[in-house]
Amino acid sequence: MKHVFLCGTPTLDFVGTLQARRTPVPVERIGSPQLLDAWFVGSGLVDEAPGAADADVRAALTLRESIYALVTARRTGAPLPADAMAAVNRQAAQTPVSVRLGPRGTSRTGTVSQALAELAREAVGLLAGAESVLLRECAHPGCTQVYLDRSRGHRREWCAMRTCGNRVKSAALRARRRQ
Repeated sequence: MKHVFLCGTPTLDFVGTLQARRTPVPVERIGSPQLLDAWFVGSGLVDEAPGAADADVRAALTLRESIYALVTARRTGAPLPADAMAAVNRQAAQTPVSVRLGPRGTSRTGTVSQALAELAREAVGLLAGAESVLLRECAHPGCTQVYLDRSRGHRREWCAMRTCGNRVKSAALRARRRQ
């Protein structure tokens, strides 16, 4: 499965691994150990697959949904859910991925738990930092991707222009032509 990284941070890309979450059949992108390993490598969190197991997938899904709940609360101005905060803080307290400098640059190694700790730590920094005001959800009706709007005027509407933005604009054009 091809993973997409377009949200501005690995943590928000991780949240986006459940696509179209409000539809009757959302698309799960990390629902198996192999998919989770592939996502960790594709995201750049680790250089080699950490060897995820079914329990790791459950832990990853729990963390992802906790981060999503916190991001949604921060984005909408609602109070942060205590259970989601506790789950993220618990994971953030774990040892993160190991980064080493070598002759060819850096290498990143770690277990699934360490990769999840890295994501949780980034989520804490994002939610408590100045960039939290830049959190947006894609305006495409079927998309629930959350991203950081770092555009000049902070008026970005879609997670990606080449996908959701193009679909919305094409649909609007077709509607105008029908009239």
